[in-house]
Amino acid sequence: MAFRRCHLNPKKTLFLLCDIQEKFRPSMPLFDNMVKNVDKLTKAGKVLDVPLVVTEHYPEKLGKTVAQVDISHAKAVMSKTYFSMMTPQVKSVIKDIFGEKPQDVVLYGLESHICIEQTAIDLREQDINVYIVADCCCSRLNQDRDLALERLRQAGCIITTSESVIFDLVRDKNNPKFNDVRKLVNPTSQDMELARNPAKL
Repeated sequence: MAFRRCHLNPKKTLFLLCDIQEKFRPSMPLFDNMVKNVDKLTKAGKVLDVPLVVTEHYPEKLGKTVAQVDISHAKAVMSKTYFSMMTPQVKSVIKDIFGEKPQDVVLYGLESHICIEQTAIDLREQDINVYIVADCCCSRLNQDRDLALERLRQAGCIITTSESVIFDLVRDKNNPKFNDVRKLVNPTSQDMELARNPAKL
């Protein structure tokens, strides 16, 4: 499953937002910072017409996606009990969007070492390129998140950041949507205290 490194193309890319729900907020010290980065990335995806699929893990008990993140443009918001996002229902939605499968998936949410990791592995098994947005991922412990990112890099995922994804989708200052995106990226992203050792990221 070689990773075909290429620039992200809005027409061939899917955003997957995983389980950013209100009940998780108290247990994750970086949750609020993550939500601000997630909101910027998700809004940029909306501007650039990148399809979005959202999951909510057992929402009857864990609540809905946080109100600060605009998911009104999502192709689907789906509940799940699987840890991986790749449920039969989500796979069906993805097939409806792309005819078969996307070239690239931009994956973000929580928890990094559980749902994000399992989703990424399922996608790699389908030979889909996976971009993990590190500053839009969270776990209750930073060490769990950082070690998950290390494992996912070894599994063939690209570990990236929200602004890197956004500018790769835009590619050109003369992109007609650049001015709208520029307003989103002008504020600096929130620090997620990612491990500074390049070998770990």
